[in-house]
Amino acid sequence: MYQNILIPIDAAVESSWRKPLPAAIDHMRHFPAAVLHLVAVVPEVPPQLAFLPEEYTARMVSLATEKLAAIVQDKVPPDIPARQYIRQGCVFREILKTAAEVNADLIIMGPHQPEFEDYLLGPNASRVVRHANCSVLIVR
Repeated sequence: MYQNILIPIDAAVESSWRKPLPAAIDHMRHFPAAVLHLVAVVPEVPPQLAFLPEEYTARMVSLATEKLAAIVQDKVPPDIPARQYIRQGCVFREILKTAAEVNADLIIMGPHQPEFEDYLLGPNASRVVRHANCSVLIVR
C-alpha cells in the first residue's frame, strides 16, 4: 500500500524521532517495497536575528546533515532503504514540499516540540496534518 514514507526529523530534538522513527520502521517491515525518506529542516533565520554571522546558516545545515546521518546510521536497520534530505526554510512548508517531491503516501511524525506540551498538536504538525496531500500518522 505505501511506497514512500516520509518522516520529518529535528536532529537536535530527540523526541521528534524517538517514537516516530520506530513506527516508520515498523511500517516499512509491512511494506517491503517502500522507501523511507527522512527530512530535517533548518528553520529560516528570523529578521530579529539578522545580526548573526553569514556562516551561521551554513553551519546549522552542516550540523543537521551530520546529525541526520548519525541517526540513520544508528537507528535505521541496513535492510531498510532510506534517503536523507536537508531543507532550509519554513518547517511545515519544507516538509510538505519534500512530501510532494518524493511522492510520499504517508508522513509519520511526532505531535509537537517539547516546549508545546500543553497543546494537542504543535504548530508544524498541525499544519502538516491540515495541508498534506497524503495520510499523516501522528505518533504520541
